[in-house]
Amino acid sequence: MSPVTVHKSEASSPRTVVLVGNPNVGKSVLFNALTGSYVTVSNYPGTSVEVARGTAVIDGQSWQVIDTPGMYAMHTITEEERVAREILLKERPDVVLHVLDARNLERMLAMTIQLIEAGLPVVLVVNIMDEAERMGLSFDLPALEQRLGIPVIAAATARKRGIEEIRQAISSLGSSCGLPIAYSRLLEGDIAEVARLMQGDYLLSRRALALLLLQGDDEITALVAGVEGDGYPVLEHKVKEIAFERRESFHLDLSLERKETVRRLMSGVMHVEGQRRETWSSRFSRLTVQPLTGIPLLLATLYFGLYKFVGGFGAGTLVDLLEGELFEGWFAPWIITLVNGWIPWWWLQELLVGEYGIFTLGLRYAVGIILPIVATFFIFFSLLEDGGYLPRLALMVDRVFKWFGLSGRAVIPMVLGFGCSTMATMVTRTLETVRERVIATLLLALAIPCSAQLGVILALLAQTPGALAVWAGCMLVLLVVVGILAGRMMPGEAPMFYMELPPMRLPQLSNVLTKTYTRMQWYFLEILPLFVLASVLLWLGKITNSLERLIDALSPLMHAIGLPRDAAVAFIFGFFRRDYGAAGLYDLQSAGLLDGRQLTVAAVTLTLFIPCVAQFLMMFKERGWKVSLGIFVLVSLLAFGSGYLLNQLLVTTGLLG
Repeated sequence: MSPVTVHKSEASSPRTVVLVGNPNVGKSVLFNALTGSYVTVSNYPGTSVEVARGTAVIDGQSWQVIDTPGMYAMHTITEEERVAREILLKERPDVVLHVLDARNLERMLAMTIQLIEAGLPVVLVVNIMDEAERMGLSFDLPALEQRLGIPVIAAATARKRGIEEIRQAISSLGSSCGLPIAYSRLLEGDIAEVARLMQGDYLLSRRALALLLLQGDDEITALVAGVEGDGYPVLEHKVKEIAFERRESFHLDLSLERKETVRRLMSGVMHVEGQRRETWSSRFSRLTVQPLTGIPLLLATLYFGLYKFVGGFGAGTLVDLLEGELFEGWFAPWIITLVNGWIPWWWLQELLVGEYGIFTLGLRYAVGIILPIVATFFIFFSLLEDGGYLPRLALMVDRVFKWFGLSGRAVIPMVLGFGCSTMATMVTRTLETVRERVIATLLLALAIPCSAQLGVILALLAQTPGALAVWAGCMLVLLVVVGILAGRMMPGEAPMFYMELPPMRLPQLSNVLTKTYTRMQWYFLEILPLFVLASVLLWLGKITNSLERLIDALSPLMHAIGLPRDAAVAFIFGFFRRDYGAAGLYDLQSAGLLDGRQLTVAAVTLTLFIPCVAQFLMMFKERGWKVSLGIFVLVSLLAFGSGYLLNQLLVTTGLLG
């Protein structure tokens, strides 16, 4: 049966191309190559799943390009898959680019068949061809194109290979939706019985909808029920009748028939030159996921990446240059002289260049201290991402994360939390279950310092022998204990873990710079207004004496954990931004107000301290007010309780005195 499709009018502009495919097959790289950069990144309506949209001009025609979350089949399981299919259903794409991994062509081709069955205008992009060829694989893609009846393009998007051919395929694709896919007579009979009872108009073909109804897809069932109206009960009865008759074999039969269809399509398409050659990337990939070699590699990555590059170069060399020489040596004296000479009102002078002034505190912290640390972290994170290390790290830590009620997939928001916990909290939406998202949000709020906070703390504690080890030990113990308790106490089952492994490759400088720039743009636009707001609020607190009263109120708490009264200022700063608080410790230490013990206690307590305003608001948005308030209270108690116990231990033992 021919598909029933609804096309946009020629007058509607721009036309739409949608990228679909499994995770980690290069969709985002292709999206960037087509659009040049991200234009908008936002939640898909009614969901917490992020979707990127951009614009491309191809042969003079404007196209909207949509990069969907990863999906494995038209019959969806996860929220990301449901959103990807929802885009196919509602965005009415003029072209669907199905991107797959050449090394796993046979396994991923089943989804291509489903897209063709759905009557969608598909272009098949066989990506990562460079890695497949290094493994000794070769492909007869013209033969596959002839059998499928759709354009098939060889590509290596990370190397910019195939981009022009993809653009040409987009601009020249007509109304062809591929050749029909035939199954066994029994299955074809079931499909036909259901499809001929449909009377409404759909974007997807009735054949594809019939298959999804027979698979028990709830969203498609609701869609068809709404379109068919009074005629739906007859259709529903037929679906239930067939489902009952085939209850023991339908899903298995459909899977086996699709595998057989793929096998026929692949006959003579893929060739192996002798035995598959093991490349350097595959050998190194194996080393990264085996505990005996993977753990030392992880420790080396963290040492050189976080400690030396972010902590040493970013928080040390770059901060000394920007904060010390640029701000303190040149900018601050100049702006103070300028403001005091041109503005007669003391209160405005105080707001702009006073103790908590927008220029002398807000911009100094945001640009002089925080910006270089965040920039170096995002470079480090982009190198890991573009090199293909993050999915392998997820695979290696999956068994450990199971203790926390998480899967290895949670390693991505956890690592990202070292860059920006606000962004990482948003990324927890990619985890499969609500239980996982709550646990990951709790751990991010408690024991994962952002890169700016981490960089300052590493730079401060490295000056006191043993302090860094004590701080790291406290963070690790609390992370493990709270994670295990959360995994035991939160209701629900441990999630299954599956993730595509992209090839390991040398990171491409252009990709790393693009990713770093995109994240820096997001982060800096997010952080600078908050630093200005924090300066204004602190200024108001100072001129109204409410800040002094708040410091007085917190003084007993500071005394309880062995810190001077002035340390309360750093904790107040920390509520506006965690990195703001860490920069406050930087000032206290520079003024000689903290010894080694106090600095260590302050660093531990501040790292565990309540999330900053931005992270708390993101928690509220993602998890709701009950969960957010509960995490807020729990983290506060754990922070000051741990600070008190650590101070007592250090005083008793005389360590770091």
